[in-house]
Order: sequence, then C-alpha cells, then structure tokens
Amino acid sequence: MLGIRIHGRGGQGAVVASKILAKAYFRQGLFVQAFPAFGMERRGAPVAAYVRVDVTRARARGEITNPDVCVVLDPKLLELVDVTKGLASESILILNYPVASNAPTFKAVGIQAVVNANEIALTHGLGSRLAPIVNTVILGAYAKVVRKPLLEMQNLIEAIKESVPSKQKQNAAAAYQAYELVEIQEKI
Repeated sequence: MLGIRIHGRGGQGAVVASKILAKAYFRQGLFVQAFPAFGMERRGAPVAAYVRVDVTRARARGEITNPDVCVVLDPKLLELVDVTKGLASESILILNYPVASNAPTFKAVGIQAVVNANEIALTHGLGSRLAPIVNTVILGAYAKVVRKPLLEMQNLIEAIKESVPSKQKQNAAAAYQAYELVEIQEKI
C-alpha cells in the first residue's frame, strides 16, 4: 500500500488534490481512499489530506502516520509543521519552494523533489500573487517523482479536468509544466 500525506493551508486545495490523486489512480484500476484531517480550522490554517493506494481494498481507516510520500503545498508550513514526522528513510518529500537550490534538505527522506509551484500557478493564471492555487501544479511534479505505483500523466490530466470547477486547460498545462520542471534530489 502507498500512503500519501498532503500538507497545505485551508483554501489552498490540499483536499481537492487528494481527491484528484485518488481519481487518477482509480482510473488505473487501483483501490483508493482520500480524506482530509481538519477540524474547525479557517482559511489559511494548516490542514492535511491523505490518500491510500493499493492493488487490494484497504481496510485501514484514519490518518496515515507513516506515509511513503509527503507533499507540501506551502513552504511557510515548514516553520509550523513537522512535515517529516513519520517519514522513513526511503520516503519521498515533494516540496513547493521558490528556488530549489535554497530549499532546506531533510535527512529523514530518501528522495526530495522541489518545484516552484507558485510561479507555475501564476504563469497559468491559477489564483493570485497573494494566494496562488498550486494543488494541480504539485500533482504534476508528483507524477514524475513517484514511480511505484506509476501514475500515468494522462490519467492525472483527466482527473484534473473532471475535478476542477474552472480553468481545466490551465490546470492541465500547469501540471505538465511542473512535471517537466521538478528537480529531484535522490539521497538513497
């Protein structure tokens, strides 16, 4: 089973990203679960969303405490949340950060990938300078970085088009651009 944790802020689309990811894997014939973890938080507060992916039906319920993949939508969350909590040495961390060479490195992970999702989102008119919408962008990077199970880009694009209420073409183009621009740093 593949366990995925997505960190974001309320209103950034972490929950939508989890649903898109689950739909994309479901299109490939895999069993999935997608669910958020938040209470009374308001827009801007740290939230998490989770996805389970497997070849058989998952019986587990609840938070994924030891994810295989961790995705961070907002680099400022690194100051508020321990995004590496529960990660193993072979885990993957996908980080939205302005400059890959300036991104902090985390020894707790095997692969760290960095993409400037904010810039890509703004290039495609997704959100505003103060609140770029990066969820579909970061999923493009995810598709390149996570190899088991392989997420076929066409399935991701179809899931994006089915799930976003507007700007389907821009969201798809942004995901493709992130796929091309993500920088992968393998540490294993």
